[in-house]
Amino acid sequence: MNLRVEERPSPNHDARPEGAAVDMLILHYTGMKTGAEALARLRDPEAGVSSHYLVEEDGRIFRLVDEARRARHAGVSHWGGRSALNAVSIGIEIVNPGHEWGYRPFPALQMAAVADLCLDILARHPIPARHVLAHSDVAPDRKEDPGELFDWEGLAKCGVGLWPKEDAAPEADALTLLGRIGYRTDLPLPVLVTAFQRHWRPDRVDGVADAVTLARMAGLLRAIA
Repeated sequence: MNLRVEERPSPNHDARPEGAAVDMLILHYTGMKTGAEALARLRDPEAGVSSHYLVEEDGRIFRLVDEARRARHAGVSHWGGRSALNAVSIGIEIVNPGHEWGYRPFPALQMAAVADLCLDILARHPIPARHVLAHSDVAPDRKEDPGELFDWEGLAKCGVGLWPKEDAAPEADALTLLGRIGYRTDLPLPVLVTAFQRHWRPDRVDGVADAVTLARMAGLLRAIA
C-alpha cells in the first residue's frame, strides 16, 4: 500500500516509556468547526494536544507525530485493566464537527482514507482487532467520539477492528460483560452501555442494555475469545 501522507509536524509529543509496545489504535473525531482549525490546535504548543495522524473530509492524510513517539490524544484513558493509553497507542483524528458543532456522516472518501491508513498502521504494529477502539471506549465518561455515525461495520469489513454478530443471550449481567470486553467497570452502567452502543450498536444509543445490545456484547466476546 502506497499512502500519500503530508507532513505537518506537531511539537506535542514525547518519548514512549521504556519497553512500551504499541498494541492499540484509537480513533477520534476532531469535534471542531473545520479541519484547518483542528489541525492548528493539534500543532499548537500551548494547547499541548496532538495525534499521530489527522484525516480530512476529502481524504487527505496528515502525519503530525512519528509513530515511535507518544502523542497526546487519549488523555485519561482505560482499557482492559490498563490506563494512560497514550503510551501504547496510535491515535487518528478524523475531521468532523462532532456532536457540539453539527455532527454529520463521515464522507466515503474520508472513510476510505481512514481504512487505508489503519491497514497501513496494522501492517507495522501487532495490534489485535479487539484493540481498534473509539475514544469513547477508553474514556466513556468524557468522550463521545467518533460516535454513532462512524462506519465501524464498514471498517471491519475492510479488516480493521471487529463487528460482532449477535450471539445467544448471555447469562452474565451487562456490567460483567462490559468488563470482560475491556471497559472500566467503576462508572455508571448507562455510561458504559452508551459507549458500547456508539461503537457496536449505533442504531440505538440510549444506555439501555436491552436484549439486542446484550447479544451484541456476547457476540463481541465470542469474536475476541
